[in-house]
Amino acid sequence: MIKLLLVASARESLADLASTLEEEGGVETRWARTGTEALALAAGDPWDLLVSEEKLEDMDGLELIRRLLRVNAMINTALVSRLPEEEFHELSEGLGILSSLPPEPGGAQARELMARLKGIKGLA
Repeated sequence: MIKLLLVASARESLADLASTLEEEGGVETRWARTGTEALALAAGDPWDLLVSEEKLEDMDGLELIRRLLRVNAMINTALVSRLPEEEFHELSEGLGILSSLPPEPGGAQARELMARLKGIKGLA
């Protein structure tokens, strides 16, 4: 079972991604509305992947991932971003982000993300 933590102020922004992942099976999802809530969950449970919106109520997604590294650096991460790939890479370098996702990611992005995660975890 892959444990997935989705972080979004409004679930609608990650709803298509979540529903595709759940349809694939073998995925348990949990939602957090804020970065603070996500960090508390990350400290208490072993998660395989955290996916965050670009902007949260209390911090931006990059800040959440920076803080997550101090809580549990073993959690893989993906981040929704409107930035061009090169600029995203510069800002996120060293954070070990598995993938940047377009706003309101859908089924194709979910399947690609899951394939990458399974490859890393040796489940492919």
